[in-house]
Amino acid sequence: MELGRKLFGDDFEQPSLKLAIVGGGKVCKSLLELLQHIPPLPEIALEILGVSDPDPDAEGLRFAEKLGIFTTGTFSDLFTIPNLDGFVELTNDENVLLEVTRKRPRGLWVMGHDLARIIIWFIRMHVRSKEKEQEVSHVRMVSEFLLQHGNERIVLLSPDFTILEASEAYLQAVQKIRNEVVGKHCYEITHGFSSPCSEWDSDVTCPMMQTLKTGESAHAIHEHATDSGNATFCDLETYPVHNDRGELVRVIEIWRDITDELSPRWERRLQDLKTGLGKLVQEDRMISLGQLSASCVHEINNPIQGLLTFADLMRTILNEGDPSPKDLAQFKQFLELMSSELERCGKIISGLLSFSRESSMETRDLDLNVIIKSVIELTRHRIQLQGIDLEIVYSEPLLMVRGDVNELQQCFLNLIFNAIDAMPDGGHLSVISDVDPDNGCARVTFLDTGCGIEEKHMDHVFDPFFTTKAEGKGTGLGLSIVYGVVKGLEGAIQIESKINSGSKIVLCFPRI
Repeated sequence: MELGRKLFGDDFEQPSLKLAIVGGGKVCKSLLELLQHIPPLPEIALEILGVSDPDPDAEGLRFAEKLGIFTTGTFSDLFTIPNLDGFVELTNDENVLLEVTRKRPRGLWVMGHDLARIIIWFIRMHVRSKEKEQEVSHVRMVSEFLLQHGNERIVLLSPDFTILEASEAYLQAVQKIRNEVVGKHCYEITHGFSSPCSEWDSDVTCPMMQTLKTGESAHAIHEHATDSGNATFCDLETYPVHNDRGELVRVIEIWRDITDELSPRWERRLQDLKTGLGKLVQEDRMISLGQLSASCVHEINNPIQGLLTFADLMRTILNEGDPSPKDLAQFKQFLELMSSELERCGKIISGLLSFSRESSMETRDLDLNVIIKSVIELTRHRIQLQGIDLEIVYSEPLLMVRGDVNELQQCFLNLIFNAIDAMPDGGHLSVISDVDPDNGCARVTFLDTGCGIEEKHMDHVFDPFFTTKAEGKGTGLGLSIVYGVVKGLEGAIQIESKINSGSKIVLCFPRI
């Protein structure tokens, strides 16, 4: 093990003291470990060339073998090592010390156990003094760094997350004085946690943890709550500080408030998401329009056939001559029925046209009961054709919410379509609007007696493109759009379902 160093330039060769150890126990191992990591000793280098111990399992002896040092079970074998300066006796046995002293080759000295312990203590003191010098150097370096970046929020951390020093800007940001910060853990000051942030919230990336793991700088964005209840966003960067042995001993963390920079980006992103949701809702409305049109064609065809029948009958009577008073009374009855049927057709067509019309998203005050009635009007005939009993219960007070009428129409329509698809052989569908007595929100409940949803699928029902319907029977966007609309209005959605027992979906919206 070569520990010789040139400390005083190329013209001065540091002397090396070559030793052999008698006794390969714990003290021997401690000395060898110490010599592996110590900084250069003043004016001399220690080199261990051999270790002896009669116990082949002695931990110092085995450690010496790993280091490539000559080992033996008999101390007299150490006498053959060339250029040896002396022996270190670490057995703490006077008989062994006397025997080594008596048998040693001429010119070699023997260091007793007590003297060896003093030397080990001296080496350790030397290591500690170097570490203290290095720590002072680190503190001086960080202090200079803090002075050079006086306006930055900077904190010096130990590997156990303890705050060792902080800049004035950091203290102002956390609204504390230095004595309240230094000595505390960083996660206590910034988040009020009792352990690192990532242990409390797996979604939070801790740059300090990353630096401790990799030994390299790291970066993350954290959200911090202020006393006023507002959120601030901070860009955090951590930089490691290593000692001479490459060990990470400190971490410098730099904060930068990016709330003002991030807010416009979030607003643009939110607007993009809203625009995307609006387009998705409109595309889903067109798909729904195709489904509605098929049933509405049948609903419109029946009154048209009635109109044609009445018209032919009236024309036949008129062709036979002037109508009698009885015929005129019958004509009046026919015209009233025709007017009623035409009005019904007009409502169906108006509803389809209104539903298919592409319009920009407009948030305004709306009555949920009115929206539910318009959707029921469009779907009533298809519900009847499928043999489904429809029960509607409207809330007595107005259910006023703030939202977009197109989004809410599509939201309710998707839930009704899902209920219809779940009851191909008929069943019962209840649509109930009321006020939740617990929180006062506007609540709309859809209850069906359909096939239900398997428990294994419940965690995925709101995932986009997830569907349990047969191929070509659904896009898998229905419930995901419902979820997006409800959450966009700061509402909540709950779903309960059992296979072959039907489903219950409850939507809650903040009331105006």
